[in-house]
Amino acid sequence: MSGFKDVVGHKNIIRYIQSAVQADAVSHAYILNGERGSGKKLLANLFAMSLQCEDRDDDGDACGKCRSCKQALSGNHPDIIRVTHEKPNSISVDDVREQVNNDIVIKPYSSRYKIYIIPDADLMTVQAQNALLKTIEEPPEYAVIMLLTENAETLLPTIRSRCVMMKLRNIKDQLIRKYLMEQMQIPDYKADVCVAFAQGNMGKAIMLANSEYFNEIKEEAVHLLRNIDEMNVPDLMEAVKRCMSYKLEINDYLDIIAIWYRDVLIYKATKNVDRVVFSDQLRYIKARASKSSYEGIENILDALEKAKARIKANVNLELTMELLLLTIKEN
Repeated sequence: MSGFKDVVGHKNIIRYIQSAVQADAVSHAYILNGERGSGKKLLANLFAMSLQCEDRDDDGDACGKCRSCKQALSGNHPDIIRVTHEKPNSISVDDVREQVNNDIVIKPYSSRYKIYIIPDADLMTVQAQNALLKTIEEPPEYAVIMLLTENAETLLPTIRSRCVMMKLRNIKDQLIRKYLMEQMQIPDYKADVCVAFAQGNMGKAIMLANSEYFNEIKEEAVHLLRNIDEMNVPDLMEAVKRCMSYKLEINDYLDIIAIWYRDVLIYKATKNVDRVVFSDQLRYIKARASKSSYEGIENILDALEKAKARIKANVNLELTMELLLLTIKEN
């Protein structure tokens, strides 16, 4: 990817960045806030590349061809610094001091700006944030700091108040579907499942489209839902054991079940097959819609949300899944 023109969605943020670059009105600090896979790193990288570009387009987009752009695209630009951290769940005060505060006083090597991109900035400890705050309050004129967060509310109010906030919104389903089908050659039925499951997150949709493991989880869930009426308690317990093998992806498993029952609910209410995500399972969706009441379907969807909440609260996974599958079978 060489420029903003290739980005799907986020047009308001792109227009803002391009206007700031064109008008030479770049702030010293930005927060790019959005869920994992929403495009924060992509936008930060393109923003940095356009700021450093030696031959920008009239609209503020990077040329993608100059020495600076080639360095940025290869990840080797001396004046675009990506802050790293050794501890998986925290960015320490030493990380900030060594990679930002002590380095930022050195002038840019070959560019107008010196840009610091901090992924997972919401993992900064309070001490790390306070150390960064001093730099944000009195930055060198050439410094630009980009904080990438999934939850900007975890940052100190004093940091948030000194940064330009850019919130990444969900991308329209039709844009994601078009990208998957045209750019990745994904068949329409698979694209529909990925789009419904991604819920406006392009990164997640691409990951799902490329994931053989996702297909495995989906097939396991579909097999369960097609056969649950005929399954006895030992069969259900065996299904629970198979669910346990997907422990790290259990929310994906539950989301697939939720999409299935939303299909059932939509078909039962509208008889509109065009809105059914699992179109390749239409016979089973119709059968379930005729058997289950509206109240039963709502009970299942409520049970799915409760199961997610219990898992998040570290309630015993096996017990949680047993309760869920029994609720599904009863309704």
